[in-house]
Amino acid sequence: MHAIIKSAPARRWQVLPSAALALGLIVAACAPARRAPPVAPPPPPVVAPVAPKPVEARLNKVALLVPLTGPNAALGESIANAARLAQADLGKPAVELLVHDTAGGAGEAAARAMAEGAGLILGPLLGSEVPAVQAAVAGKPVPILSFSNDAAVAGGNVFVLGFQPNQAIARVVSYARSRGIDRFAALVPQGAYGQRAQLAFVKAVADAGGRSTAVVPYAREAEKLVAAAAQVSNHAARLRASGRPQIRPDGTVERVAGALAPVPFQALLIADSGAVAARFLGPLARYGAGPGQAVILGTELWNNEPDLARVPALKGALYATVSDARFNGLAARYRAKHGSNPSRLASLGYDAVLLASGLAANWPLGQPFPKAALMARDGFAGIDGAFRFSASGVAERALEVDQLGTGVVSPAPTSF
Repeated sequence: MHAIIKSAPARRWQVLPSAALALGLIVAACAPARRAPPVAPPPPPVVAPVAPKPVEARLNKVALLVPLTGPNAALGESIANAARLAQADLGKPAVELLVHDTAGGAGEAAARAMAEGAGLILGPLLGSEVPAVQAAVAGKPVPILSFSNDAAVAGGNVFVLGFQPNQAIARVVSYARSRGIDRFAALVPQGAYGQRAQLAFVKAVADAGGRSTAVVPYAREAEKLVAAAAQVSNHAARLRASGRPQIRPDGTVERVAGALAPVPFQALLIADSGAVAARFLGPLARYGAGPGQAVILGTELWNNEPDLARVPALKGALYATVSDARFNGLAARYRAKHGSNPSRLASLGYDAVLLASGLAANWPLGQPFPKAALMARDGFAGIDGAFRFSASGVAERALEVDQLGTGVVSPAPTSF
């Protein structure tokens, strides 16, 4: 600490520099403190409003059961792709589509669909798979719309969407009858399809007021086709009848062959694929029953074989089928999306989804599918034209008649 010194003679006080510094500190300490101007708080951050997530509308669930692996995978995939295309064409889905592979068992696929809450089943592909699907449904009010053409599995909660040979046979026989043909014969393959075709043929001819001269089952081996052609044409009896008696010099009688008598029918149904029908042409011509002697009739199977139009001997043959007018448009959209042609049966998947979506307005969420709506008398319109379900559960379809080499000779009705 610095001392205070008295100086003589003036006796004045002098403040040393250190004392002045201390005094300055004291004065400064006694002075009022200056406060910093208040700082305004920062504005609250601007938070962009978060739009609420749209609540997805819950939809009733529809299961599609088709083979996606295994030997029928290409067909099943084509049906599934067409079903998805139907949903895309509708814009806003009316049902939720659950697609399941049946290659490991249609029953297992149906059980998975039921566990997911399916209220309607589209499929399976084969009639033989329907019982397993029925078992998985286990009495619940879930209709099954099979893509099979086996009418025998229809009934109860099972409906059959597949193209029916009996309807195609009835349509082409009726058309032929309207053109003045009244005598008919048929070649039918051995097996379940042939048996159904035979029953359908006999009934169709009777209903049309015609007469059936023969129905011959056959196996597809080459020699069996020849034997069937000889039998249906009644060749042996015609050959015997063609001879005329001539008396020999010794008084005995011999028969001299003359012109072979005509076949006993004017139209011949070959209830098989067009490829098999083409194999019959040679044997039939040999026995005087070729296309020049009788009109050849085919089935709905021929619509899957576009190359038949290039078989000269089949020119003029008739067959009934669903119209291709709308299917051609579907096929073009399918090619644009998938780069390949759809199966002709792909339309079944497309129309099944259209049907389910069209009835969704009358299907409250979580309630059983309105099965009674499937029985609408006026039916429905789809890619394959007008159709409706009969009391037995089989789809009745409006069919056209096509002639190879000409095209449509009798358009399909547009309604029932």
